[in-house]
Amino acid sequence: MARTPTQTPNDEEPEGPSREDEILMREIDEAVRQDDALEFFQKYGVTLGVSISLLLAGMLGYWWWDSTTEAELERQSETIVSALDSADVEDFAGATAKVEPLIEDGSPGARSAARFLQAAAALEQDEPARAVELYAAIAADEEAPQPLRDLALIREVSTNFDDREPADVIAKLQGLAVPGNAFFGSAGELVAVAHLEAGNRDLAGTLFAEIARDESQPETLRSRARQMAGLLGVDAIDDVEQLLEDEGVIPAGGAAR
Repeated sequence: MARTPTQTPNDEEPEGPSREDEILMREIDEAVRQDDALEFFQKYGVTLGVSISLLLAGMLGYWWWDSTTEAELERQSETIVSALDSADVEDFAGATAKVEPLIEDGSPGARSAARFLQAAAALEQDEPARAVELYAAIAADEEAPQPLRDLALIREVSTNFDDREPADVIAKLQGLAVPGNAFFGSAGELVAVAHLEAGNRDLAGTLFAEIARDESQPETLRSRARQMAGLLGVDAIDDVEQLLEDEGVIPAGGAAR
């Protein structure tokens, strides 16, 4: 009778890798990874290091600049406040001296504020020529904020208005003496007076009337301009009854008696 063959160990199906093989394969894989990393850093390490260094330097540089700028602006503000305190007690020479460094190394805004303060001090000390010089410096400073330059130009002209030719006043301020401009009232009045002195009565009257009709202007200025326009034969009153009410001549909603 035939015998049934039995399986021998050599005939058994192969099993998976042993634990030792797994450990060996893991070590080889790790070594390969380390070699790849080493090769990467050997190839790109310098570039990567420089990039990271530049990034850190930029971040630290910005932080330093930001903190330094803020501290410097704070210092400049404290200097201006201190100078104003001196001016309040009529120590105009001291106020001028305190802000002098800002003329050289202050920010554009601080530099302009310093010159405005010095100009005011000069006027208090009866030095109008010095004040005009300072106002002119502000107006000519291209780094200064435009509103401060415009204001300085008006102050420059008004400080020695009587010594100027009407044509000079008109040329300097006509760009500001237009409705809608922030300084229309102040500049417009000066230009209107200059036109009047130059014999341009129609132009002066028209400009006075425009100021009088501009409801954004101070009432004292509008009233003065209204009177001047009337003297020059230009009607600057759109609503007579409303004007009488505003002046208190008649009660609101009432009629003149």
